Amino acid sequence: MIFESKSLKVHLRDDGIADLCFDGPGSVNKLDLATLQELDSALDHIKASPDPVRGLLLRSAKDNFIVGADINEFLDLFDLPEAELSGWLMKANHIFCKLEDLPFPTLSAIRGFALGGGMELILATDFRVLDHSAQIGLPETKLGIMPGFGGTVRLPRVIGTDNALEWITTGKTHKASAALAVSAVDAIVESSHLIGASVGMLLDADKGLLDWQARRQAKLKPIPLTGVEALMSFSTAKAMVIAKVGPHYPAPIMAVQTIELAADMEREAALAKELEGFIHLAKSHTAQALVGIYLGDQHLKSLAKKAARLSHPIHQGAVLGAGIMGGGIAYQGASRGMAMVMKDIQPEALELGLAEASQLLEHQLQRGRLTPRNMADVLNRIVPTLDYTSLAQVDAVVEAVVENPQVKATVLAEVESHVGKDCVISSNTSTISIDQLAGALKDPSRFCGMHFFNPVHRMPLVEVIRGKHTSDETIATVVNWAVQMGKSPVVVNDCPGFFVNRVLFPYFKGFTQLINDGVSFEYIDRVMEYQFGWPMGPAYLLDVVGIDTAHHARTVMADGFPERMSILPGDAIEQLYAEDRYGQKTGKGFYLYGKDNKGRLEKHSCEQSRMMLIKDSPTPLEDETIIARMMIPMVLETIRCLEENVIASPAEADMALVYGLGFPPFRGGVFRYLEAFGLEAFIQLADSFVHHLGPLYQATSTMREMAAQGRDYLTPPSSHQGG
Repeated sequence: MIFESKSLKVHLRDDGIADLCFDGPGSVNKLDLATLQELDSALDHIKASPDPVRGLLLRSAKDNFIVGADINEFLDLFDLPEAELSGWLMKANHIFCKLEDLPFPTLSAIRGFALGGGMELILATDFRVLDHSAQIGLPETKLGIMPGFGGTVRLPRVIGTDNALEWITTGKTHKASAALAVSAVDAIVESSHLIGASVGMLLDADKGLLDWQARRQAKLKPIPLTGVEALMSFSTAKAMVIAKVGPHYPAPIMAVQTIELAADMEREAALAKELEGFIHLAKSHTAQALVGIYLGDQHLKSLAKKAARLSHPIHQGAVLGAGIMGGGIAYQGASRGMAMVMKDIQPEALELGLAEASQLLEHQLQRGRLTPRNMADVLNRIVPTLDYTSLAQVDAVVEAVVENPQVKATVLAEVESHVGKDCVISSNTSTISIDQLAGALKDPSRFCGMHFFNPVHRMPLVEVIRGKHTSDETIATVVNWAVQMGKSPVVVNDCPGFFVNRVLFPYFKGFTQLINDGVSFEYIDRVMEYQFGWPMGPAYLLDVVGIDTAHHARTVMADGFPERMSILPGDAIEQLYAEDRYGQKTGKGFYLYGKDNKGRLEKHSCEQSRMMLIKDSPTPLEDETIIARMMIPMVLETIRCLEENVIASPAEADMALVYGLGFPPFRGGVFRYLEAFGLEAFIQLADSFVHHLGPLYQATSTMREMAAQGRDYLTPPSSHQGG
């Protein structure tokens, strides 16, 4: 044995090949700080081996090679002073260069994922051999950063500038065949032959049959581009990046600029340029936000895994109420391999539900994402029925009938009498109290809310709402069911609007107050979309939600929270509702809607809405004021939900808003946004509006205490000075 540590070991084979095997203590290999240090020591021991080494083989004992750096370490690293962060990156690059400069050929044998730092590691070897399971890529730009272990330097010199720019700016993962097509790897072999073929290639290189020195030299020199080629490559890449990601995501354009600046440099100078770009991005709020979202998603997954251990097994589910929503839920379960009963009292509703599922599958068929056989299999897993007989064997039911408490109560009581005693029952209500609906059941312990968001196939979030009688096992089972359907569940406690709608409607009230004060709804939409980053401005979102739906829901919210959420008489929603302008469902709301030549809805300006809602002399307001008046109510209501234990943690709140409302990911959610703003500064801004806009803008006493103590919501209390 040449070297052995917690995460890797090296032994010299009889044929003279040094075998370096990654086998970290977790389920996957990561390039965390400890593993990098161990790799550095391993390379020193290999170089100092008293026995001659003919080549170095890098491989993994696990099903995946290396999934990347340890993202859990990122935020602490990003908080380091620039000099310390720079020193860490220089050390890591020194290790990778040490590998690249070994005096014998090197090769990475890859199965499973080699991502991020894992891919940057294999780029430092001379050869790369994959099995058919392998996938490689540099996903760093999705986290608001860019490769920092030499990826922007080596990849363009291996696969060419245009291919490298596309790989790095999109952050996509590539299958083995795609990697071979651009010469990112040298061969694809059967898994059983991976080690044998890799060792054979190293021995051939040692014999001079493969020119490993020439490959290495190409990675040390400038990129061989003419001036015209460079101009075309980088100009095209910049234009495509700007068009695709816009101004709020700086990492892809920074990666392009870094590669462009380093194109005529040798390795060391190019790595220095990469280091500068990485540090600039790591210090940005966008990187903090996107890494926070990744960690938040991992937190949701860990909670779901815990729930799975308490859950009933779910083999068959059911949805009560067909139509578009029911059809979407049935499709979601069936597309994930689950048998789904879809029950309604109207044959026409069942036909509409099946048509919704068929349409969703047809879109995938047209895009080549599934075969006609796959489509038929999914549809066959949906069992439409007009009676309850087919529900006798189901493990979980979600009710999705009309949003009327009496109708829902009747349906829930009926279904309870037709399902088994272990079947969990849930309601897809968006506004009606779970405790109220639970009164219709003999056993309310097996009942909870399961709130899907529309359109079901696109929106990742499912709110799982706990009532006062709901058992832990019921919550765990519904959480597990949501995960089986490919969704990200967040558990909340019952209250008017639950969590997402409760924080959404103060945002809408801020919007209608702005219109009352004379600000154009179209201008508000532009500010909130292009400046703040929402996928839809509030007027457009209300049209999508439905003005009638919003009219009903805000009545519930006003009843529940009359001090903050009382309805402004004659406001924009009231006026549109009175004119039956319900938004997309009627073709007119704040905007007009029609179909394009592909059958997709298009939004158009509406002069009638302008005349109805915009004053003759609109009040000019600064964009920052519009954003403040829109966002402060949402932030404050989110904090109230945390204080009242409606939502369990800031991480779950942020993920619910990103996945349920499309809160701009580059801002990271309400609490990450608040952290960037500064708690004291935010309270002062909110206080400036309270006098003329009322309690909707009133900060809580707990917020003021935290600000006075220098605390924030994302740092554990023990981490604060004096904590």
